[in-house]
Amino acid sequence: MKTVELGSVASIDRKGVDPSSVPPETIYLGLEHIERGGRILGRNTVGGADLASTKFAFTEDHVLFGKLRPNLGKISRPDFAGVCSTDILPIRPGADLDRNYLAHYLAQPSMVDFAASRTSGANLPRLSPTVLATFPIPLPPLPEQRRIAAILDHADALRAKRRQVLAHLDALTRSIFLEMFAAIPADSTVVEQATLIRTGPFGSQLLHSEFVDAGIAVLGLDNVVSNEFRWGERRFITPTKYRELGRYTVRPGDVLVSIMGTTGRCVVVPDDIPVAINTKHICAITPDRAHLHPTFLRAAFLWHPDSRAHLRRQTKGSIMDGLNMGIIKAMPIPVPALADQDEFVHRAERVSSYQAGVTRAAVSDDELFTSLQSRTFRGEL
Repeated sequence: MKTVELGSVASIDRKGVDPSSVPPETIYLGLEHIERGGRILGRNTVGGADLASTKFAFTEDHVLFGKLRPNLGKISRPDFAGVCSTDILPIRPGADLDRNYLAHYLAQPSMVDFAASRTSGANLPRLSPTVLATFPIPLPPLPEQRRIAAILDHADALRAKRRQVLAHLDALTRSIFLEMFAAIPADSTVVEQATLIRTGPFGSQLLHSEFVDAGIAVLGLDNVVSNEFRWGERRFITPTKYRELGRYTVRPGDVLVSIMGTTGRCVVVPDDIPVAINTKHICAITPDRAHLHPTFLRAAFLWHPDSRAHLRRQTKGSIMDGLNMGIIKAMPIPVPALADQDEFVHRAERVSSYQAGVTRAAVSDDELFTSLQSRTFRGEL
């Protein structure tokens, strides 16, 4: 099978478009609208986005390639025409290159890594269109390209169905909460129902150089991703250091809220972390268990209409900016009977248990798809 440079079989279309020269209802895509793997998450319009700077035009014949931070693998096949951010490169395949084949080839992990290794710029790494045009691409006959793309499209469709199930499960717990508690007024506040509210150590109190391989866990922003507790980077401090910072202790059942970075994420500390401390980026809330279950408090923070309205008012419409301890302490929450809270927690845990099984299957799907991609482009299928 011959290998050619991408630029010899496709064009990278970078003709600038003045947003004022196109109809305001023209679809606009930014990098934020494209997910790793190519799914398009919403869209805007030229008029709605109030665009001022030059953009690139694209059609349903292009592959869209995110050149800013290409390690994110934002490579998509739109089924509509529009304009896009100049951090997205529209690639139009020529007569000898199948669009679907090209998209799958560029999106495979080895090529995403290859693209990331050829960027320039330390803080905002970008891939030059000139460099992209030199990327090697194996070029079997068109019928073979289409066969390969069809195999990968079918496998990817199976993964998408699993993701749809996960999305429905995400929505189910929220629906259960709203069904049970949306009509109950939030006539108390977090500070009234907590025994302790605190952030973590600041400045020179906790340095990265003090982290060790084992000891007392340090919890940060990467532990509150997607509103579910996850282990990110494992960080620990020594028992000696912990004696200095013990006032920042968090324990199982504490509710953690991110107040820096992507703010407003909310999780419950799981039972398998007997003792830990939080960083300055996290607000830790110890609820009064006589009145409030931690899982219920997390759900109220995320979903109760009165609580969300408070956050929108205090942060000018978005909890992405301006969240602080005062806002969290004053947030209104309902306090229904503990029996009702326990019923919600029981139902939520059943959903979570099933969700964990589907998530494991989805991870397995991704691993199998990656293997299939590699084998396909090596000519083994």
